[in-house]
Amino acid sequence: MEHDQEFVEYLVKSIVDNPDAVSTVRTVDEMGVLITLSVDQNDLGQVIGRQGQTAKAIRTLLRVVGAKNQARVNLKIDEPEGSRPPRGPRPQRDDRPLREERPTEAPASVATPAPVADPADATSSAIDNLDL
Repeated sequence: MEHDQEFVEYLVKSIVDNPDAVSTVRTVDEMGVLITLSVDQNDLGQVIGRQGQTAKAIRTLLRVVGAKNQARVNLKIDEPEGSRPPRGPRPQRDDRPLREERPTEAPASVATPAPVADPADATSSAIDNLDL
């Protein structure tokens, strides 16, 4: 077993609940090294992490290991069949009010400008009345 493959197995077995179910397959082609990782379906979330952060970190560490051995190393995480439901179209949100239904008055904390008494004053500014 190569160093990069051993490294992935050691790392993943350290973070999953069922380390006996962890297995890797290493293949080499013209693009570099591909390590395919298989884990128990219940441990898949731990390996991927929130928004894929754990998987991204493992891939980053693998690039470092690969650079040390002058090889490009990639990681593929196998998903068991039926591990997640098929994605369908997103349902439309009906809970948002339409534009006409939204409140139009300003909240009490927002100050409203005072009305202008004379329309002629509305076109002039405070700078126009300065005496220099």
